Formats: sequence, structure tokens, C-alpha cells
Amino acid sequence: MLGRNSSLALFALACVCPCACAAQAQQAPASPYAISTGESSISSPGNSETITGKPIRPGAFPAAQYCAGCHKQAYTEWRHALHSNSFREPFYRHSVNILRRTKGMKFTRHCDSCHNPIGVLSGALASKHTNIDETFDEDGVTCMTCHSIVRLQPTRGNGSYVMGIPSVMVDANGKRIPGEVPYSEIMAHPKRHAHAVMHTFLHSPKFCAACHKANLPYTLNHYKFIPAFDVYDEWQQSKFSHQSPLNFYSGPRFTCQNCHMMREMAEPGEDGAKHDTFASHRWLAGNTGVPFYYGYKTQLKKTIAFLRSGMFLHVDLFGLEPQNGCAIEPLGSKPFTLAPNQTVQVWVVIQNKNIGHSLIPEVRDLYQTWVEFEVKDADGKAIYHSGFLNPDGTVDARAHTYTNSPVDSKGEFVDDHEVWTIHSVAYDNTIQSGRSDLVRYEFHIPARAKSPLTITARVNYRHYRQSYINHVLGPKHPAYPIVVLASQTRTIHIGRNAAQPPDPNDPKWMRWNNIGIAYLYQLQYADALNAFEHVVKLRPKYADGYINVALTYLKWERYSMARPDLEKALALKPGDARALYYRALLERREGHDAAEFADLQQVIARYPDSRDARRELGIYYYQLHQYTDARKQFELLQAIDPDSLAAHYNLSVVDRRLGMKKQAAMQAALFATKQVDPQAPSYALDYLRLHPELSIESVPWHLHKEMGGIDNR
Repeated sequence: MLGRNSSLALFALACVCPCACAAQAQQAPASPYAISTGESSISSPGNSETITGKPIRPGAFPAAQYCAGCHKQAYTEWRHALHSNSFREPFYRHSVNILRRTKGMKFTRHCDSCHNPIGVLSGALASKHTNIDETFDEDGVTCMTCHSIVRLQPTRGNGSYVMGIPSVMVDANGKRIPGEVPYSEIMAHPKRHAHAVMHTFLHSPKFCAACHKANLPYTLNHYKFIPAFDVYDEWQQSKFSHQSPLNFYSGPRFTCQNCHMMREMAEPGEDGAKHDTFASHRWLAGNTGVPFYYGYKTQLKKTIAFLRSGMFLHVDLFGLEPQNGCAIEPLGSKPFTLAPNQTVQVWVVIQNKNIGHSLIPEVRDLYQTWVEFEVKDADGKAIYHSGFLNPDGTVDARAHTYTNSPVDSKGEFVDDHEVWTIHSVAYDNTIQSGRSDLVRYEFHIPARAKSPLTITARVNYRHYRQSYINHVLGPKHPAYPIVVLASQTRTIHIGRNAAQPPDPNDPKWMRWNNIGIAYLYQLQYADALNAFEHVVKLRPKYADGYINVALTYLKWERYSMARPDLEKALALKPGDARALYYRALLERREGHDAAEFADLQQVIARYPDSRDARRELGIYYYQLHQYTDARKQFELLQAIDPDSLAAHYNLSVVDRRLGMKKQAAMQAALFATKQVDPQAPSYALDYLRLHPELSIESVPWHLHKEMGGIDNR
């Protein structure tokens, strides 16, 4: 319910204006803004604050049109991007208006701290009428909301930023000048302008995390703390952050801004350009729904092109197994024969190759991403089809999806994104960055099917879920765009199929590696081990292949069998932090304290922001009764992730050991608030019992079967 699927990032401004309005009063009266007992800030239950702790008048924020005087390209792109429409667009308004009607105006501050910062921080969303002019609603996250932020809070999301006095210039002493100043003043002092509107943190993913991380606090739902989405945490643990050693693949460092604000050729009149290029203010990502609704053709076209770029996902028709036959894996690597009337299984591997977060990252219940699998004969006759669209535009209920199903205390699906009613999630299918998923299909080859058969697997995406669009716009509306994110097609013959030449862009070892990763997270350890052993045979000097073998043994709880492969990896790649981390866990089990400490210290030296290494080093110190050192590690873990359950729990224990009873009680209370409600699984089970067509999506390993050409599992 917080941010949408585009990254909150900076506007590179150098604003100028033909009129002088410098002396506007920037602080609004505080009296009408009622903050109830227990609310901690002006935005509660959100997390945003002002530098003074008091409301700021809406008129103190220079208008976007003012900034357009010098930043025509930025303004045009922003106007069509999601940030400028974050409050007014009907899909957001639908849910937030339900919240307003159900619980009251003040609770909407939880959402609007990100969707309408000026509304929250001006006091317009008080508990009673304020008579504030709310024309700023049309601009949502405007230029000067991002560029007036002066400080970031810990990465808790829900608007965890501090808003300064809006200013496009500072004076000679560095003091912020409020309001819209003349163009001539800015042109005469561009450095003072930059000092006012640009901060180093604007280039940091932590800036995006202020809104692109969210939770549902007790102050909103009067139930308990529930994580909503954590795009920043997903990035922080991905290969792109270079902050975690535990990724399956390595790669260059990318931030949110590198991907969602890619530099483009600057247009004439854009004074924010550098070397004829300009950081895009379209924030291209996954939201096709809003530009489609408003008719922003360029924004929609560029968003679809971004999604179709082929950079992000990889689909591999990995294997095929005829009934009563041998498995052909990887498909194409060796000859095989198919016969009419045979039942065939096909294994589809989908890799989250180059997304810096999960697929899908935010508000998964509103998006639709699903696998469409289709088999046709030579006449184009459908033999099997899963993931099709029904006549009413809804997706086949039995399709393999990358979404979730939040449920309330009655075990009913939270259909209108009423997030304050969520008590559990029936299932949450996603592919984390750098990982893979395995989808299994089974179909029957008809006796009269004409050869060859064409098998296609594609990953489809729609913003938003069809039923939600219907709730917002009614049943009669244009069909919203469906984008194919990635696909693969193979042709197979009824009869003999020859081996195919290897694809240099899809090497055999990587195909095995990806399915091994998928097996690992579907708890199929024997199959994962087999896959990773193929990897090391194909690439005997690939250290990560041996680490993956060892990791499989560790997850399988066959600990002693993991050591030889970890030692092999370290012999190939001395000092490898990933291998050292897993070896440290083995050393602990075997009571080798000094070796465990040495390995973890090496990991921390290279990855000081590794939450896993900090946690394990804290446990190491605790087990040796070195409580002060343990406390330091758990505090560092909490600095990385303020909502870490491991940090809350261990600090509660360590602080009590150190006699710090007040701090221990606080951490224990936070742990109790944030841990999963033991009753929550029963809400999910109630829902799944009533929806057997969906229940199997909650099981890691499952098979999609046909029935009359329709997926029946």
C-alpha cells in the first residue's frame, strides 16, 4: 500500500523563477493537528517527520511548475511518472479511501507519508478538519518533497525521512532560504542552489528505502507488526549491493538509481544535464496500470520496453521425461524418442537473473505475474494450456503465480488491499534476486496429434490484478496491458529427436546450476546435489559449484559431508567469503572456536554489512560468555536491519545478562511484537481449505497436470 513499483529517487534541479516569493511563512499552526496518545510523530502511524517537529505549510513547498522553468525534461517525465500521480490515481485512492472510511482520516497517514508527503506534513490529514488548501494532492511526490528531505531515519520504511524547510537556495552563510526565489538569484549562485537541493544520500538506496520498504504496525491494525514488503532489504542481500557474500552469482554493483534512473540523452533546455546526459525522472519499473489509465503513451511505451528488455528473467525448458522413459536433462543435450499416447513431464526453470530484488517486490497481492505454459501440435491445436486468460480477463486459477494471498482473521482473502485487516498470508511465491524457480508440467500426447509439437513457457505480467481493476473501475473497462517478461519455445518431434548444438548464451553448467538452486529452495536435496555435482564436473575450477554442493549438505543436515567441498572451494579461491561463512558454521558444530572466529572475522572484514555474518559472530561471542562483544554485533545487525528478529531476541537475552533490564525489556517487547503470531497459520489454512485450486501453490514441490486441455494439477 506504500510506494508503487518505481524507485523513490532524486530530482536533479537547478530551479529558477521570474517572481520573488521568498518570505513565505513555512510553518503551519500545530493546533488543529491532533496526535492521539501513543502516537510518536506528526505522521503516525507513518514514520515521516519534519525538522522542527511541527507541520509545514503547503505553500512553503515550491511548485513543480516553478522547477519546470529550468528543468523542462525533468518536469515532463515526472508528470507522467508514478511519483507525480502517487496520490491521485484511482487504484491507490480506492484502497486509501476504504481506510479513511473504516478507521478515520488519521490512519491514512500511514500510507500518505509516502503517497502524499505534503498532505501529511502540512497537517492536512489531521483528525479533524483543517481548512487547508489541498491542491497539492494532484502532484503527489513532487520535486520539492524529495529535494527538501534533509535526513534519513533508520531503514524502517513507511516514510522514514526527515523533511527540512523547503528551499531551493541557501544564503552566503549556508542558511536555507524558504520559498521560490527569483531565477536570476539561482543562476547567479548555482552552488548555493545545489547545496539546498542536493544531498549525497539522494544517490543511495537507503533514500529509496524510506518509502520502498513497508510494514503494518500495531498503531495501524491494532493487531501486531506485520512486514509488508522490503525491497531495500532484498537489494541489500543481492549480488548488486556487494554487501552480502552469500549470493549464488556475482556481478557489478548497481543501486536503485542505476536501474530506475538510467541516464539518457538530455533534451534542449534541461539545465540539470551533465555531459549532455540526464538521469531519467520516469523511474521506469513495473507500473503499466497508471500510465495506461491516464493515456501517457510515451511513459507506457518506455515502461513496456523496459520490462521486455530481456535483462531481468531467463526461462529455460530444462528437462523432459516421457512416461516409463528416462529423463532428458538438459533438454537438447542428447537424443530421445516420443510416442503418441505418451504422458510427458516438462520442467521449466525461471531464473531471476538481473533484478535487484524479488519477483514480485511490492504489494504482490495487486500485481499479477504468472507462468503460461502451452503445447500445440503442427496444426496449431492446443494439447495443453496452463496460465490462460478466462473470458472475463481473470487468470486461470490453477496457473503458477508469483504473488501472494493475504488473509484476514476470518481466513478470507483481503481482496481490496485493506492491509490493516491482514493477519496472515496463505502463500507468498516469489523468486529472490539471483535465485531460480522450477515449475513442473505434465500433459498427454494425443494419438492423432500431428508432429512436431511446439512447447512454449512464458512469464506474463499485468499491473493490476483483474479483480482489483474491476473493483476500482467497474466491470467495463479497457483490457489492461499484459507484458511478456521472458519466454522460451522448443520444438519436439513425435518420434526421434536429435541432440541440439549447445547454446553459447545458455551454457550447460549454468542450466544445471539454476535448476540446482531451484531444487534447493524446494527442499529437494538429492536432486539439488545431483545438479550441483553436474556443475563441478562441467566446471571443475568453479569454486561456487563446490560451495553449492556443500550448502546442499548443510541444508540436508549432513554436516560432515560438507567440509571436503568447502575446502576444495577455498583451495581454488583462497579467502572466498561465501565458503568461509559456511565453513565457520561447520567449525562451530565441531567445537573449533578459534577456527570459527577466524573465518567469521575474514567475512566481516570484506562484508561489514553482512547481516548473516554479524548475527553469527554475535552468537559466537555469546556462547563464550563475552556479552559485551556479543551485544556490539547484535547492535550492528540492528543498524543494518532495524526489524531483525534475531537482533531483538539476542539483545533481550544479552542485555539481561549484562544487567541492563530496561533495555532487555524493550528488546523483548519488540521481539514479541514482530514475531509471527502463532495463530496466523490457522487463518491461512482456513483459506486454503476453501480454495483447493490455490492450496498447492503453498507447497514448494507440485505438479501442474492437464484435464481436457486445462491445468488441473
